[in-house]
Amino acid sequence: MLGGAGVLLGVAAGPAQAAEVSYATECIPPSISGLPPVQGTTKVEITAPAEAKVGDEVEIVWKFVQAASKNPDILDLEKDTVQPTGTLKAAGAQTAEVAMEGPRQNPPIPKNSDMKLSDMKGRLKLTAPGEVSLTPDAYNINVNKPISTDTKCSPKETVQPAATIKVTDGGGTSGGTTGGLPTVVPTLPTSVPTGLPTGSSSPTPTPTPSESETGGGSSSGTGGGGGGQTDFTGKEVQVPYECKTPIGDKNATSPVQINAKKDGGSFDLTVQFKKSVMDSPADIPKDSVKPSMEVVLGGADTGTVHVEGPTNPEAIKAGDPIEIPDLTGTYKPGASGESTLSPGVLTIEALGTTTTCTPAKTEVSLTLDTTEQAGGASGGGSTSGGTSGGTSPDGGLAETGAEDHGGLKALGLVAGTVILLGGAVLTFLPGRRVR
Repeated sequence: MLGGAGVLLGVAAGPAQAAEVSYATECIPPSISGLPPVQGTTKVEITAPAEAKVGDEVEIVWKFVQAASKNPDILDLEKDTVQPTGTLKAAGAQTAEVAMEGPRQNPPIPKNSDMKLSDMKGRLKLTAPGEVSLTPDAYNINVNKPISTDTKCSPKETVQPAATIKVTDGGGTSGGTTGGLPTVVPTLPTSVPTGLPTGSSSPTPTPTPSESETGGGSSSGTGGGGGGQTDFTGKEVQVPYECKTPIGDKNATSPVQINAKKDGGSFDLTVQFKKSVMDSPADIPKDSVKPSMEVVLGGADTGTVHVEGPTNPEAIKAGDPIEIPDLTGTYKPGASGESTLSPGVLTIEALGTTTTCTPAKTEVSLTLDTTEQAGGASGGGSTSGGTSGGTSPDGGLAETGAEDHGGLKALGLVAGTVILLGGAVLTFLPGRRVR
């Protein structure tokens, strides 16, 4: 029996030891969050066998005693959405970098509350006799909803070993020692997804007058298309948006143009965002982002016209350009006379969240000569137009682009997540628009 116990001891290594170490840490939140680097203190407890022999493969457990920072004030993290990974350094009798990984297991983590990270585990095969010290190093925090984002954390000082394994040639019994526990400062940041980069408005480009600034100005016949004209090109206007996003209020200016094509007594509308928003800050799944707008009517007519764009047909990889697709809809006039069309409330639905962007002022892009149609917009139950763009549905994210990628970069997701989340809605809009 004693012999058998000795064999088992050789396989399972010696009794476990646990020691805690703390160290100054800098964590870099995902770019989409718009948050600055966080300085904090990481406290880690490392558990490993006190002794083992050459040839043993030992398990090492990394427990987060304290995260360097709380979950930022951006969004609540759902249950089982956070996963830590990291590297543990072995030194002394042998040198190695041990990959550590924890399961995606966490309780719900509200905004402004402590981060809860699962224990990470890794395995090390012992190759030489002597003392092997174990020191925690850099680690990463991944949040997979509403989109996948990473917060990368690294030590900002020399970290002391948290444990030492005494390795013998053939099952020696000398005990191991635990490493010292350094004390440091701050606290480590937890990743948020979410998150969206916040864009600041950049210099707005000079609007390009359209070939025909108003559709109705050149024709006064029925349906706004007298004189045989059927295509009406609006002018590009700079729309100052005030956005309500999952991570707070954001302001951005976006160049928008409304065009119309006469179809009987109605008009097929196309709303174009004239600037590419930005490069995608994260991978965006297929069919996860859908934009829409309420075009505001004025002049002879009142109400709004709903236009919407398609969801992104393909996944968008981090670093790829993001452009807003054309938004389309049909305008059935509710009044006869000269009616104006202006960009209104923009809504972005993404990954289960919504961002709403409301124009700070009305900017007329297109004027049409219209003839009242049965069941048309005026007084027909559409939302009332106004200087702020009328009533909008909940949600939405705007991000239209100024030349320096300012503009509506809020991801409305959180992009709704967070996504989208950030400085402007269109930051997470679907793939490039085909003219």
